[in-house]
Amino acid sequence: MSGLLVVAVVLAAASVFGLWQRKNGGRLKVRGRDAGRQLGAGEIGAELGERATLVQFSSAFCQPCRATRRTLTDVAEMVAGVVHVEIDAEERLELVRELGILKTPTVLVLDAGGRIVTRASGQPRKADVIAALGQAV
Repeated sequence: MSGLLVVAVVLAAASVFGLWQRKNGGRLKVRGRDAGRQLGAGEIGAELGERATLVQFSSAFCQPCRATRRTLTDVAEMVAGVVHVEIDAEERLELVRELGILKTPTVLVLDAGGRIVTRASGQPRKADVIAALGQAV
């Protein structure tokens, strides 16, 4: 009987954690460590956009990274002056550690000067990316 109780508690805890991850994953938010941090063209390996830059950190076998790539490419094509840059996290480990990126995909929204406006860990929704660009522009 106690074994059944342990299984029930573990399943309940896993369900609560899964729901929390689903709610918070992919949300664009400002983090304290990003405040005032700027990235230049040399750091991201591409020119910054005139109005904003969407920087995506990906890895080779990341399925949500593919969907995020499509979303960010669509948004960059819709909004003039916005550029999408994808960075392979495995090739740029020093930058990943410096920025505190813990999982892929992670998306940084930069303003025209390269200042980090917001970030999302996980796959962001298109509407959230467009709203974040409103803060960056």
